[in-house]
Amino acid sequence: MGKKGKKEKKGRGAEKTAAKMEKKVSKRSRKEEEDLEALIAHFQTLDAKKTQIVETPCSPPSPRLNASLSAHPEKDELILFGGEYFNGQKTFLYNELYIYNIRKDTWTKVEIPNPPPRRCAHQAVVVPQGGGQLWIFGGEFASPDGEQFYHYKDLWVLHLATRTWEQFRSPGGPSGRSGHRMVAWKRQLILFGGFHESTRDYIYYNDVYAFDLDTFTWSKLSPSGTGPTPRSGCQMSVTPQGSIVIYGGYSKQRIKKDVDKGTQHSDMFLLKSEEGREGRWVWTRINPSGTKPTPRSGFSVAMAPNSQTLLFGGVCDEEEEESLEGDFLNDLYFYDATKNRWFAGQLKGPKSEKRKRRRGTKAEPEGANEQECGEASAQAPREVVREVVTEDGTVVTIKQMLTAPGPSKQPQSDEDDSPEEAGGPLVEPRPRSNAMLAVKHGRLYLFGGMFEAGDRQVTLSDFYCLDLHKMDQWTVLVEADPETQEWLEETDSEDSDAGEGAEGREEDEEDEDSSEEDQEPQHPLATPGEQFADYLPRTEQYWVRLARDDAGSEAKEKRVLKVAHAMAKAFFDDS
Repeated sequence: MGKKGKKEKKGRGAEKTAAKMEKKVSKRSRKEEEDLEALIAHFQTLDAKKTQIVETPCSPPSPRLNASLSAHPEKDELILFGGEYFNGQKTFLYNELYIYNIRKDTWTKVEIPNPPPRRCAHQAVVVPQGGGQLWIFGGEFASPDGEQFYHYKDLWVLHLATRTWEQFRSPGGPSGRSGHRMVAWKRQLILFGGFHESTRDYIYYNDVYAFDLDTFTWSKLSPSGTGPTPRSGCQMSVTPQGSIVIYGGYSKQRIKKDVDKGTQHSDMFLLKSEEGREGRWVWTRINPSGTKPTPRSGFSVAMAPNSQTLLFGGVCDEEEEESLEGDFLNDLYFYDATKNRWFAGQLKGPKSEKRKRRRGTKAEPEGANEQECGEASAQAPREVVREVVTEDGTVVTIKQMLTAPGPSKQPQSDEDDSPEEAGGPLVEPRPRSNAMLAVKHGRLYLFGGMFEAGDRQVTLSDFYCLDLHKMDQWTVLVEADPETQEWLEETDSEDSDAGEGAEGREEDEEDEDSSEEDQEPQHPLATPGEQFADYLPRTEQYWVRLARDDAGSEAKEKRVLKVAHAMAKAFFDDS
């Protein structure tokens, strides 16, 4: 009895510590959130000016990560909402809504009055009732410099049939957070975990909430048993048996002043509703067999055919006290809840064209079987070039190739081709984290995400499709070259407008003249009166572009930039 009482006392102590930490974080973040609330309110005022539904055919969405990609429950469509983009100097947040038509391989931007504020790292869940509904909870808004964060605790629904947004202001819901996970379970939305971060503090959650889709009310669940530790970015999926699986995720803790240590979790839990006891849930830790994913964070999840859970990519971080190195991944794993087993997704590769000609097998007529990824992609490839002017005058050039992949349906052969006999190398998305996934008609769709190259964060806008039944190879629907994406080096300038950047780069924003930064700078000798602090950033930008064009490698680029910087500084020091 004594030991049991001691254990219970320890548990209550941990709860008190967590409550104190949450109160501390809330107090410190209140001021910065008030500042960001004013900025968010400004953007909502701009959104309120849109009073009509406008659907505009468009090129594929710009690069982004931490958006949501959802399959329409009734139509052959995918729905992309929100996300973020960082160009090296500023963070851009979006509340844009895009619809991808699978059959036509076309994108449409849909502007609907009174949308949710701009955000990323939210959760979106689709349910079939009422012609289809897209439910969105939480997420975060960031200041342009990426140093301050506002975490939403709002709940929205997009009525897909009528193209209208509606906000539900039900009390008793989760606190503001991002990185949480949410699934549809029977007639409820079940939400788990996430985190809240301010400038100096952060807190991770492992609480569970349910939102009733009939009564539109929140309730906090208190499952028995030992559940997952607080975390964000985990896998959350519903099993065929009606339980909920939690796998992995990420959390960090402060080990000393200004030093944090991250943890990439690889444990797995089952959250089960107790039979005959409505509202009672229980946690159970499970140990699946098979080939498990390596520890990682930032992976993406979707539900595959046969109620299997699919996990793609992510990043494996190697942390030291003062540094962080990441190994980005593009592998696939499947979890079969019926067998409680993981297995790796291996691509078979394309079948050899030479072998098919030798056998004399004729290709099947076009459209003879189920629809292919982006059927309208049979058109000739075309390059789409867009120049977007940010509020500080920077011109960002985005190039995207709309390719024309051949039909993915392959003629049948007498025997299976091995990967060694495949014709040509496998087509695969480059390694990345925080990508968007969705499954429709047994096909996996992948959009965007990010990876790091040295100190540069590269945000992607490419678009891929994989037939999960055949598992032969990825089909490229939109190809984007990240090398064409402009990256702005950090500057020490503090005179930028606090409202710039986070607003998002939209085509209907007022254009400004190109800034001096995008023009070829004058030679230093021609501008003897110009101050070093004003001149050097423009000079650096010019030499960076020259280095990228001529140096041919990142290492050479850095050396060129270093020499250029030293030359310019030496000149102004002498003058």
